[in-house]
Amino acid sequence: MPAFADFYRAINGRDPFPWQSRLAAQVATTEQWPAEVGVPTGLGKTACLDVAIWWLASQADRVPSQRTAPTRIWWLVNRRLLVDSTTEHAESIRSALRDPEQFGLSGSKANVITAVADRLRSLAADPAAQPLQVIRLRGGVSSRSPVDPSQPAIVLATLPMYGSRLLFRGYGCSRSMRPIDAAMAGTDSLVLVDEAHLAHHLMALLPALAECSPGAEPMLGHARSRPTVVALTATGSTSGAARFDLDADDEAHPMVRQRLDAVKPMALLRVDSGKPGQRLAEAARSLLERAPGPASCVVFANTPATARDAFRRLRSMHPEETAEILLLTGRAREREAERTRQRILDPVHGMPSARDAATVRLRHLIVVATQTLEVGADIDAEFLVTEACGVRSLTQRLGRLNRLGRFAHARAVYVHLPPPRNKRARGSERDEWPVYGKEPAAVLRRLQATVRHTADGEANLAPRTVAKVLGPPDDNPGRAPEVLPGLLWEWVKTTTPPAGEAPVEPYFSGIAAPEYTVSLIWRVFVPDDGELLWPRAIDREAVDVPLTEAREAFGEDEKLRRLGADGVTVETAHREELRPGDVVVLSSDRGLMDAYGWDPQSTSPVADASIAEHGLPLDAAAIRSLCGISVGELVNRALGVVDDEDDPDEADSAAAISEILEAIAGATPPGWEAAEWDSLVHALEPRVVTARNEVARLPRRAAREPLSDEYDEMSRADTAVELEVHGMAVGVRARAIAERIGIAPEMAAVIERAGRSHDLGKADARFQRWLDPDGKQAVPVAKSQMPRTRWTAARLAAGWPAGGRHEALSARLVQRWIATGRKQMDPLLADLLVHLVVSHHGSGRPLVPPADDHTLQTVAAEFEGTTVEGRADLSIIDWSQPARFSALNDHYGPWGLALIEAIVRRADHTVSAGSRVTELELR
Repeated sequence: MPAFADFYRAINGRDPFPWQSRLAAQVATTEQWPAEVGVPTGLGKTACLDVAIWWLASQADRVPSQRTAPTRIWWLVNRRLLVDSTTEHAESIRSALRDPEQFGLSGSKANVITAVADRLRSLAADPAAQPLQVIRLRGGVSSRSPVDPSQPAIVLATLPMYGSRLLFRGYGCSRSMRPIDAAMAGTDSLVLVDEAHLAHHLMALLPALAECSPGAEPMLGHARSRPTVVALTATGSTSGAARFDLDADDEAHPMVRQRLDAVKPMALLRVDSGKPGQRLAEAARSLLERAPGPASCVVFANTPATARDAFRRLRSMHPEETAEILLLTGRAREREAERTRQRILDPVHGMPSARDAATVRLRHLIVVATQTLEVGADIDAEFLVTEACGVRSLTQRLGRLNRLGRFAHARAVYVHLPPPRNKRARGSERDEWPVYGKEPAAVLRRLQATVRHTADGEANLAPRTVAKVLGPPDDNPGRAPEVLPGLLWEWVKTTTPPAGEAPVEPYFSGIAAPEYTVSLIWRVFVPDDGELLWPRAIDREAVDVPLTEAREAFGEDEKLRRLGADGVTVETAHREELRPGDVVVLSSDRGLMDAYGWDPQSTSPVADASIAEHGLPLDAAAIRSLCGISVGELVNRALGVVDDEDDPDEADSAAAISEILEAIAGATPPGWEAAEWDSLVHALEPRVVTARNEVARLPRRAAREPLSDEYDEMSRADTAVELEVHGMAVGVRARAIAERIGIAPEMAAVIERAGRSHDLGKADARFQRWLDPDGKQAVPVAKSQMPRTRWTAARLAAGWPAGGRHEALSARLVQRWIATGRKQMDPLLADLLVHLVVSHHGSGRPLVPPADDHTLQTVAAEFEGTTVEGRADLSIIDWSQPARFSALNDHYGPWGLALIEAIVRRADHTVSAGSRVTELELR
């Protein structure tokens, strides 16, 4: 195992700071993290990821049950990061571990990385898995989750994305995936909370949840059965716990000393009237007029509305040839944010910390931003203007000014205005500022007391002195409701949530300001009520908007389309019916978005970002709306829709597709750049992909359609797969995952048996006719080669009822097998086996919804040398399942049981997706 310094040096190209090496040594020696890491902004807090990965690799040769290093590392922020150096660093670690040579390493450095990568790879059940998975959960729509509980992973997420997953109500998660996401958040995880003062309620929630299930049996030992939480904060202690801080060795380090003493003089501008956006724009113009040449400037506003106002005013003040002016708020899709991010981080014209300070600019660069640039952004500006705020936010904002101590001319202006009038406020609340309460008044007094004693009227807010000048934070996070076992029991019932259940947001965001948002996506084809959205919504195409703002932007009688609980079916809703966490699908011509994000005043068409990911909807109305051309006849020919009784002509279909591609290539849609559109059109495949209840599509090359638990899509495959072989493969993979993470042997055996028996219900004659309508297979199959175009018709012809769940039959057969007594099982493990089988598509928490069936047929299957038989009627409800589910929750705890389920389900997912289980493993 390489030393930490060697690992860090190979990844980062320089020696670690003293504090980074000292933290790694402390974690490795004590086998636990400090409660808080208090390192000033600009001194490499992201190295906590390096320490966590190195520590995990160092324990790879231990017996899994003896490991104390968590498999997953969560990095949480309470901002929607758009310029995110942490994600970039995580992806650099992943790239180096995947291929050191391609990362640019050779010799001893490559050997160091290879050694760590091999250790990490050995932890995963899949021998072909990458050493490290990196996932970024950007907003309210989730498209990714760790694919294997045993694979090392870094997950970068916002506070609501983590908090909602922890409480079994993951934003953007389909109902069936909520238990898996809860297990990934609530077990075997190191949770690094960046600027933990922004997550006070989450920090208090985690220990409270442990008290709700005090009798839970530890699944992975005490160290990994629950999350390990570490507060990363440069602005004061959050809990009174012992902090890990800089020491004398750090103070003696020349680079650390340079950054701690970086000059950051701040002038105080107190005004009694005017709009905040106007005052911020004027202050920025005044600063730049005194600049020695074209310079970089960041303008911080407290709200998106103020930021947009300042942005518009600055644009009117500065001609385009003298200044590039950008706007960055959290209300932007990844598509628009990426363009802005590239300009901010441009190595020549932008303001990244890595930019050569000697490079001469051609014009000013002004970035107007909200709190989204306070954390996670490795930028280095020469000038800064900020609206009045609290101590912690001001400290963070100053971290973007002269970050590396290279600009002797750096200057800042603090603009203080009275709090805006709030007609709804009462008493002392009228003297409070949005977001920051009364704290800006205290900041003003402290700054006034400092500048009063300086000759130039400026306060020195270098990192070494900022805490002394500003004093202790005076922010009040407010209250959060108390978590009770009864509430938790409501949330774990993910299959059939109780009506009127408690919302989860206040428990991690507080009562005063819970994160009530909805996610908006724009599509050129919006399905009708009851139809499926395809491709499925992904986080890259979504923007999160406060629920109140969204309601105000929509018309009173406007019919909206939102995604249902399954995450794919569209349903109609009015604006007052919108709920926190909803995903609303808007037509591209609805507007409400410009080049910088959410703008309720915009009426311009909005680009359909899903096209760039998954391809073009083959719908005449959608193409007309997108490109302004009529291709109705061509679309019919491409789809094989003919007027006569002749069979569709494949050659004619191919010719029609070519004509469509040629037509749209010359019609760049509004909101798209010509080069971008041309690249997209050339990336489309000249073939039609269709699916039930979904619009046909010309797919993008290399786009991969995600699997879903909601329907029986996982019963499709490129080749037919025998039922017994599939069950054996899933069982082997599930046991491998269980053993890799340290599950006890007797439980690992149950997990393997659950994997082997999970699809027994597919032996039903009707299900087999559905998978194999032509009777080509000599033995029962688990996967069918049938095209999706025939999927629904084949089900109807086979007599399988709509909404029927084969796992209900599987559990029925497993119960019959247990009743034979051929294998003596502990009653609790027997209940666990039944539950794992019945829940392998997310049902059974606590019931499997019945189907309208009433067949008199039976279903029979052979399992472990015994033939078992039971009724095939899917309208029969297993009323023993709720008590079974409750008892298992009590014994293993909500997250422990979810983890066991996740092992079986993720094994099924990976095997169904084509992951191979070798003959050696099967033996």
